[in-house]
Amino acid sequence: MHRREYRKPDGRRLWLYGGTDQTPVPEGPAQLPATPHLRWHPLREEWVAYAPHRQERTFLPVQAACPLCPSQPDGPVTEIPFADFQVAVFENRFPAFVPEAALPQPALPRAIAPAPGACEVVVYTPEHTGSLATLPPRRRELLVRVWADRYVELYRRSEVQYVMPFENRGEEVGVTLHHPHGQIYAYPFVPPVAARELAAFAKRDVLAELLEQLPGEYVVASDGHAVAFVPPFARFPYEVWVSPRRPHPGP
Repeated sequence: MHRREYRKPDGRRLWLYGGTDQTPVPEGPAQLPATPHLRWHPLREEWVAYAPHRQERTFLPVQAACPLCPSQPDGPVTEIPFADFQVAVFENRFPAFVPEAALPQPALPRAIAPAPGACEVVVYTPEHTGSLATLPPRRRELLVRVWADRYVELYRRSEVQYVMPFENRGEEVGVTLHHPHGQIYAYPFVPPVAARELAAFAKRDVLAELLEQLPGEYVVASDGHAVAFVPPFARFPYEVWVSPRRPHPGP
């Protein structure tokens, strides 16, 4: 898998996967760095991430102003200053976690902490319309390899405790860009829900037990490598889990 790293004028990094080298389109001046931070919730006993700069993020632009489309020499320069790509990943301009975290100034008179980690945007395709489902099989395979590559690199960082690739879809849940994309959050702590799931796995292989007892009518699709199914205890109207048939522990 071919990978090229590029440094943007404001210091953020961008990675191009699966394509050949190209000459970048010149970018404009650097943006001010973001300063997210954590605040302690005394009743729930957990950290809450605060990123006030996210109020300024791009909101449902027309295609001509989409920041996730490729840049063109005779057009506006986007977050991806290349005329073409296959899969692109870049450090979010409006992150909740940053590699070089610091406290806001002036500091708040409450229990706060820096927000180390990373927030990355994964752009699936240069095409402005479509979805994960409309990608050709080879592109989906490349995307899975990109997720794996970013997971390994982010999890190696000393400040990172949990890495979560994900995708939000629909304006109803707050999506502000229609271009097919997802995100990766690298947390400085294990989120509370994930921590409870990890505790359950530490006791026994609950997923393997579930698959052994799963009624056939809950299976959506399966092959020799993976199975997609509706969990009998689903918490949402539309909920499907995808599980590998062979266990593979993380690093």
